Amino acid sequence: MQTSAPRPVDAVIAAARAFLGERITTHQALREQHARGEDTTPPTLPDAVAFVESTEEVSRLLALCHAHGVPVTPFGAGTSLEGHVNPVHGGISLDLSRMNRILEVSAADMDCLIEPGVTRQQLNLHLRDAGLFFPVDPGSHCTIGGMCATRASGTNAVRYGTIRENVLGLQVVLADGRVISTGSRARKAANGYDLTHLMIGSEGTLGVITRIRLRLHGIPEAISAAVCQFDSLAAAVETVITVLQTGLPIARIELLDEVQMAACIAYSRLAGLRPLPTLFLEFHGSEAGVAEQAKAAEEIALAAGGSGFAWAREVEARQRLWQARHDAYWAALALKPGARGIATDVCVPISRLAEALLGAKQDIAESGLIAPIVGHVGDGNFHTVILIEDDDPARLAAAWELDRRIVRRALALGGTCSGEHGIGLGKREFLAAEHGAEALAVMQSLKAALDPRGILNPGKIFPT
Repeated sequence: MQTSAPRPVDAVIAAARAFLGERITTHQALREQHARGEDTTPPTLPDAVAFVESTEEVSRLLALCHAHGVPVTPFGAGTSLEGHVNPVHGGISLDLSRMNRILEVSAADMDCLIEPGVTRQQLNLHLRDAGLFFPVDPGSHCTIGGMCATRASGTNAVRYGTIRENVLGLQVVLADGRVISTGSRARKAANGYDLTHLMIGSEGTLGVITRIRLRLHGIPEAISAAVCQFDSLAAAVETVITVLQTGLPIARIELLDEVQMAACIAYSRLAGLRPLPTLFLEFHGSEAGVAEQAKAAEEIALAAGGSGFAWAREVEARQRLWQARHDAYWAALALKPGARGIATDVCVPISRLAEALLGAKQDIAESGLIAPIVGHVGDGNFHTVILIEDDDPARLAAAWELDRRIVRRALALGGTCSGEHGIGLGKREFLAAEHGAEALAVMQSLKAALDPRGILNPGKIFPT
């Protein structure tokens, strides 16, 4: 009687048990939990899930997988929207959520060293008494390692920059298990290739991040938030552009169209607001500076036809306002119970923002689909959440075509297919159109050099 040869992944699992014990598991429920993130791609089960707790464990496991040619898909909190954590070729789902220690904080140098499983909320709670905070705020309970991997951004980017501008250095485990350190604690350097920023946004395809050195910021003396509503989307966009062109140092400026605003009013119980295009604004600085900036922004908004300009200075009121904004995705899904959402993520030059947004609005109207718009418009980035039902192939096809139309317009306007969500599985088809075949070939050559056996998050970023 013939017996089948053991699979390479089985050899990896058996060998990894020597140092991971029960933390490498083939339990069905845990495999299902690691089959995809918050996206619409079909789930794919990994062969096993490994819960690692140190750089050494990551190194040993990757060396094993490299030797046996077994795929490895890094996993943080599973909040990605483009299929990054979907193990499309099986293998090992590498769960880094237990690597959640804050290792160092230097108040004098305004930096810290953390492990990748630390969340923004966890870090800011730890930093609060030191008068410091980490500003990059995607709005979800994601891990900072995942934020680095996807080059995340969020509501504060217009003032503080994206994750890219706030990482000083990394510790990375390469595909064959080698461990490298990139960057330093110095605020600038001019030596060698910039490996830190090569890894930022590489989506786990070039290495696994195991430590992160972050730039921190002082908690502002004064913070003031505001809401202003408009009769038209065009007037709201005009206000955004004017505020930015006048050079006001605004911390956040977010746009919600009337569909998204109606969803947020119902979901977050926002009393006193109407389902109209709305701006959420926030200013950071000294008491006098914030007051002056707020007054200038209010005058610009009122001149453009804004109304109901209401300020929230108390912490509780501001938190309620921004929590509603952060819950916008869930509020959108609640418009159609049981539906899933395809999230677009285009970003355009500020001067083309009106054209991109109003064009997307027209595309949505022509499609007949429900697709609220919400955006970090201070840096030209906005999202539509296209609501779909998996059991309706015609509407699913229409939703993907709507997504493509919005992206094609953004590219034609000098923008990008992804401002902050990354490529993953969902945006692969646009990479060549945005960067060109030669640039894409260079990216693929870098991948081949650092991961010659193609084990790190295979199937992501590059078109198949």
